[in-house]
Amino acid sequence: MSENAPPDLVSRLQGSTFEHMVETFSGTFGPFDASPIGRGRTFDWKADFWSDGILSLITGQYHFEWSVRAVPETQEWLSIPMPLAGAIDVALGRSVVEGMPGQMLLVNNHEAERFFVRGEPHQSHVLRLSWAAIAQKVAAILDTPLNRALELSPVVDLSTSSGRVIGSLAQTIILGLRDAGPLRHSPIAMSNLTEALADMIVRSIPHRLSHLLDKKIHMIAPRHVRSAIEFMHANIDRPFTMQKVAETVGVSIRSLEEGFRTFKATTPATFLRTMRLRAVREDLLDPSNRQSLRDICLKWGFFHFSRFSAIYRMTYGENPSDTRKRVSCDVTLYRGDAD
Repeated sequence: MSENAPPDLVSRLQGSTFEHMVETFSGTFGPFDASPIGRGRTFDWKADFWSDGILSLITGQYHFEWSVRAVPETQEWLSIPMPLAGAIDVALGRSVVEGMPGQMLLVNNHEAERFFVRGEPHQSHVLRLSWAAIAQKVAAILDTPLNRALELSPVVDLSTSSGRVIGSLAQTIILGLRDAGPLRHSPIAMSNLTEALADMIVRSIPHRLSHLLDKKIHMIAPRHVRSAIEFMHANIDRPFTMQKVAETVGVSIRSLEEGFRTFKATTPATFLRTMRLRAVREDLLDPSNRQSLRDICLKWGFFHFSRFSAIYRMTYGENPSDTRKRVSCDVTLYRGDAD
């Protein structure tokens, strides 16, 4: 990837102090903890960045080494560093993953203990994909909520066919966004590319739930499980018990639960909750839907709002109010671009 480095970084922002850089980035991306490595020297930096709230690109050049880590208030992202000169190393547990030019890393910023920006000068592109997009893709592909760390393999093997596709997608996004590129003015194209990138990562990069992909390919759920899912879809907005589902498909509640655990890696109740959460999210992502958050929750059977918010945040990586707010901002931005 080093051959894609621009001969001179086009930047809107630059400075000569570490504090100015931190203030600039935190004003755009929220709070984080950062510190320089070494003291007593001028910290020259220049950077450019773009974000639509779901995916961000940071292109930076630094003539000093520094480190950064997420704090509890930092929004959860999948960081995708691609160094062009120097390196970006990531401390994960007891190991340190080295990111060198020609490599691509995938790291949840809340799972990393610290990122180290090394090399003088250092130059890199960093894509940051909202963790909510990854969590939503996991739920859609695997029919199971992402309720704890995904444990993605941090290094993309760019020698494999899937690795090359992911690398090409990332490079297409970077080239389209860098230097005020055309993707900055094409929200539909950006949405499609972001969706494809998240899909390829979940399907192709090893993670804690990868075994469920094999099950979906090789295991066909028995008729009573399929019938139960069809019943849930048909009655998703109505109150019913799992006992009612079992009676409808003609099996015991125990057989129903065993079927879902074997073929869906979850319980029938959790599967239904995931379906209803997805329905809530679709309503929240619909800019034409004027219902209040409370009314949408009641519509899909969520009566305990604090409990619902916790489950939604655990599944999608953001609060339901943040989802609606982001959609409103995107609509305003899109209309502004159209004008």
